[in-house]
Amino acid sequence: MNPWWLPILFLSSAFAELPQQMPAFLDRHCVDCHDADTKKGGLDLGVLPFDLANADAFQSWQKIFERVRDGEMPPKKKPQPAKAEAESFLANLKPALLKADAEDIAANGRTRSRRLTRTEYENTLHDLLGIDMPLKVLLPEDRASYGFETVAAGQQLSQHLLARYLDAADLALSDAFQRALKGDAAFQKHYTPEMLTKNRGGNYRGPDLRDGRSITWPMTLQFFGRTPTFVPDGGWYRITLHEVQAINPGSDGAVWGTLRSGECESNAPMLYMIGLVEATSTPRDMVFEAWIQQGHRLELKPNDATYKHPPSGAKGGNVSFKDRDLAKEGYAGIAHTGIDMERIYPNADRAALRKNLFGEADVTTADAATLDKLITRFARRAFRRPVTEEQTAAYREIARKALADGDAPTEALRIAYRAILCSPRFLTFIEAPGRLDDHAIASRLSYALWVSMPDYKLMQLANEKKLHDPEVLAQQVERLLAHPKAERFVTSFTDQWLKLKEIDFTTPDTRQFPTFDSVVQESMLQETRAYFTELIKRDLSVTHLVDSDFTFLNGRLARHYHAEVPLKPGEGLQKAALSGQDIRGGLVTQGAILKVTADGTHTSPVVRGVFINERILGNRIPPPPPGVPAIEPDIRGATSIRDQLDKHRNNETCASCHQTIDPPGFALENYDPVGVWRTGYGRNNRGAKVDPTGTTPEGQTFEDIHSWKHLYTQRADRLAGGFASHFLTYSTGAPLRFSDDAALEKIISTTAQNGCGMRSLIRAAVLSEIFLIK
Repeated sequence: MNPWWLPILFLSSAFAELPQQMPAFLDRHCVDCHDADTKKGGLDLGVLPFDLANADAFQSWQKIFERVRDGEMPPKKKPQPAKAEAESFLANLKPALLKADAEDIAANGRTRSRRLTRTEYENTLHDLLGIDMPLKVLLPEDRASYGFETVAAGQQLSQHLLARYLDAADLALSDAFQRALKGDAAFQKHYTPEMLTKNRGGNYRGPDLRDGRSITWPMTLQFFGRTPTFVPDGGWYRITLHEVQAINPGSDGAVWGTLRSGECESNAPMLYMIGLVEATSTPRDMVFEAWIQQGHRLELKPNDATYKHPPSGAKGGNVSFKDRDLAKEGYAGIAHTGIDMERIYPNADRAALRKNLFGEADVTTADAATLDKLITRFARRAFRRPVTEEQTAAYREIARKALADGDAPTEALRIAYRAILCSPRFLTFIEAPGRLDDHAIASRLSYALWVSMPDYKLMQLANEKKLHDPEVLAQQVERLLAHPKAERFVTSFTDQWLKLKEIDFTTPDTRQFPTFDSVVQESMLQETRAYFTELIKRDLSVTHLVDSDFTFLNGRLARHYHAEVPLKPGEGLQKAALSGQDIRGGLVTQGAILKVTADGTHTSPVVRGVFINERILGNRIPPPPPGVPAIEPDIRGATSIRDQLDKHRNNETCASCHQTIDPPGFALENYDPVGVWRTGYGRNNRGAKVDPTGTTPEGQTFEDIHSWKHLYTQRADRLAGGFASHFLTYSTGAPLRFSDDAALEKIISTTAQNGCGMRSLIRAAVLSEIFLIK
């Protein structure tokens, strides 16, 4: 048997290289739980080297620093170090961590080399060429790291992925050259109600024809409402529904439906949302624009799950309206007097597209010298910076060889462009360690706020080396945010930051939530994106993430929420004022957030608590220790999730994290998986009562969601730090580092005078050292 003093000698030897006063602190407060025998959380201090150049060792020491700083370690049930002792430990460890982190950033940069995400790739080709076809569907989904697809640590660039990029480039160039050389395909057609309701054989599931109008009803038959509006080619179309009118509108003055596209056949059941149809008593034209695949057609029907459903009136999957008057029977319907469909090119017309590809040259008779100039010009735009003769030599040689082999100048040019689009200079961000040059700043800013390449103005400022001027850079932030392309940022950022792209991952149980439908889900997405846009546009305080006196609703969503707010029928999503005690203020209680943090059947304070901590409050929650079982909800609703969590927290390993995770999750328990207020679990709130009370990690108690919100609206600095951290992670391609704390504090203090406005936070983040260094 080893002597009792041997472990102490071993640990003392392991700690010999530590800064002064640290070994004694670790011996007294940490070794009991983190030695070779106990090794809680997988941490053995006896073998952890103080080699901060080692990434794994640095991460472990950083975690130790943060857990001690935040009071999470030692655990609350263990003897606690005196405040001065803990501060001394942190003061000794912090300089070493800062020094090591700064040295690594200086040598390698904050961000490792990263590539375009598939969304960035699609937008870039749209802006570079002038095309508008979907391309990201051809590429594998990007894996998120630290919550974002843009983070380099989660990206790969394999031979398989390069081959897929090549396929996408071929398709994009083929479309661009076809349109530039032969013109844009035209399509325009008017469909009368008689054309829309003509039975062409087979199962009829089209609309009703009555009094010269096409009418659809809320039938549950799959693909009911499909029309013979087949499009000849895949492309963007402008769809105009004429004199849309509600039949038997509901309490909100409207009949709600969806306009979708698809094959509308059982062997191809996928339908693609085009838009929501809000029909009112007053006839009006409604216009939509959407990409529709070749051979697809339109499906239009009421899609509100609260409506009563009429029988089909026929057998065998058919629909019949013979000798029936569904309007008199009280069914809701959507009527219109016809549909116009027109092929459009929203990104660029033929002239603009030709200019993108050929400039002012007559490319059909171009010689090698002309092609050289065009290739250099294209490479400069594609690579987002000036290019040298050496960098373009290979592409110019490809075109010259093609000409020599007898290819037409246009084909030689297309081959060279294809090679450029597969170059690492196009697919990746070219950034050297240290301060970014002006062109790297232009790209980083443009991809942050437009999710695409810099425009002419940004490139001009980069060429003039003006983007290092804080005033000029701030002006560009304002310009980019005011541009329509900033809608891409709102969609891309909220899809990742708030996980809105996962809203389809779960389908609510129709037995528990029979009134949830696709109109509600689409309205939820619109609500959150419109709200986030408003925060940026008006530079509202970051505290609006937690609570506010307004939101955005339409009539259908207001009914779903049981919200009594005055809304105008037919106006779609509207800004709505809320009272001080309303349960809908802020971002965290919006339906989209509540749905993506539930599984479609149950809610979990842990899942929602982790989301709020990480996405809103800026807390990093470590993964659960190995071997800790997940908490399964009581499907009967007899036992609350809170009771189960109380047992879970008796595990000392779990308790330290759950004191941070659980409180916001408890505060949100009054909202069910589809965002509706509840007071109890189970069907019709008949199960265990919801208990939304809790205690924050700082020891402040709250009684419900209102008092929880009140606590956190007083913490603008914390919310600002969380939002700025996420924006910088998204825009730089790397999570914040240990040595970034000072720069983050500067961002917060700079914006504090206006309550840490959201637009101000974005601007301050862009002007920070974190954004301007690789």
